[in-house]
Amino acid sequence: MTQQELEKYLWGAAVLLRGTIDAGDYKQYIFPLLFFKRICDVYDEEFEKALEESDGDLEYAAFAEHHHFQVPEGAHWNDVRETTVNVGMALQDAMRAIEKANPDTLYGIFGDASWTNKNRLSDETLTNLIEHYSQHKLSLRNIPDDKLGNAYEYLIKEFADDSGHTAAEFYTNRTVVKLMTMIMDPQPGESVYDPTCGSGGLLLNCALHLKEEGKEYRTLKLYGQEINLITSAIARMNMFMHGIEEFSIVRGDTLANPAFLHNDQLKTFNVILANPPYSIKAWDQKAFNNDPYGRNIWGTPPQGCADYAFQQHIQQSLDAENGRSISLWPHGILFRESEAAMRRKMIEADLVECVIGLGPNLFYNSPMEACLLITKTRKSEERKNKILFINAVEEVKQEKTMGFLKEEHIEKIFSAYQEFNNIKNFSSLRDVSEVLNNKGNMSVSLYIQPAKSDADKILAFDTAYENWENSGLELQDSMNELFKVLEN
Repeated sequence: MTQQELEKYLWGAAVLLRGTIDAGDYKQYIFPLLFFKRICDVYDEEFEKALEESDGDLEYAAFAEHHHFQVPEGAHWNDVRETTVNVGMALQDAMRAIEKANPDTLYGIFGDASWTNKNRLSDETLTNLIEHYSQHKLSLRNIPDDKLGNAYEYLIKEFADDSGHTAAEFYTNRTVVKLMTMIMDPQPGESVYDPTCGSGGLLLNCALHLKEEGKEYRTLKLYGQEINLITSAIARMNMFMHGIEEFSIVRGDTLANPAFLHNDQLKTFNVILANPPYSIKAWDQKAFNNDPYGRNIWGTPPQGCADYAFQQHIQQSLDAENGRSISLWPHGILFRESEAAMRRKMIEADLVECVIGLGPNLFYNSPMEACLLITKTRKSEERKNKILFINAVEEVKQEKTMGFLKEEHIEKIFSAYQEFNNIKNFSSLRDVSEVLNNKGNMSVSLYIQPAKSDADKILAFDTAYENWENSGLELQDSMNELFKVLEN
């Protein structure tokens, strides 16, 4: 199958669910089903290969060392396919058996979908789904990791489009993800962390970035935490679908119970990329005020907005020598008065390296303008006590209700970040002292005079034309007056 044919085939399962369940719930059924099929087809492929190597020794072919994952007897895709009554129960039992047989890697990975609820999914509907996916073998020989991984990402995007306001919880605009990864530039052997990882796109892209550069991506250590059960499961499946097996993604609340600790302190990482939930109100402000992990280094954020709780968690999770972070936020974090004291302390510590103002509609189902906040624990000598501001608000392509960055937008922004200097109407390098004199306000428009927009140019042309026309009329009046004098 071509990439397009594969995507159409995988999306066909969602089409079968239309009208049966809400579009926002597709992902909790389709992804586990697809992953179940992939595991079983790869197991069969590995079994056949081991069988050939051993001249038909069935016992040898079943040895655990010949398989990525164990598929217990009675828990294979074909066993479920042969079931005609209580199909949901058969599916659920098979998935649980596979999780139990692979406790270190697959525990809880199939989520908690209600497969046995016949009011939502009848035996007929489930049979149709299983028969749909049974049309093709999803073995490594037929569908390599790269191809299936790309198709899986396509599904995530499609589910985000269908999911309404909940999409932002599990999907970050992939063009922004690419820019973030390029700026962070993770290297082989480094540790990469996303404290609110959603479906794992930021972490995954770091590995793929290295792979595209021909570097050793398998030594990258990937860590993520995600509060939502099905979303954290999707993230883990996403890694496996792309052939990445060295990672740790944990379900949990990052602010209340950070998952990654070392000697009872926060574990630190070389690179952190994040698109945290913005302006959440349901968080334990009181506990953060006396945080056992010392994350309230700049203070405690207001109850109605936990943004700087996440930002402080990010900062405290960075390696002291070469830690660097990039986080996607609404512009409000740059100038809101309620967070001014915390923002000033962050700037005074010379942690902020760059602020990039992005355009509207880059957050899913939100017209808000986005920004990227880049921090470093130890800036290079030439960048110390400096902050680069980049005004890339116009560098966005609008398509229906969604914005995205084109390749030329990404290159222009990335080049400005690398150059780290003044570019007329686009980037401005300022001293930390100047920003502090502005009360810690990092609003990009405060430091960069934007280029005249097309509307401004039209207005300027209209004004000039009007002035020229008026001057012509005035000249004509003057000439008429002169002719009258001469005639008299």
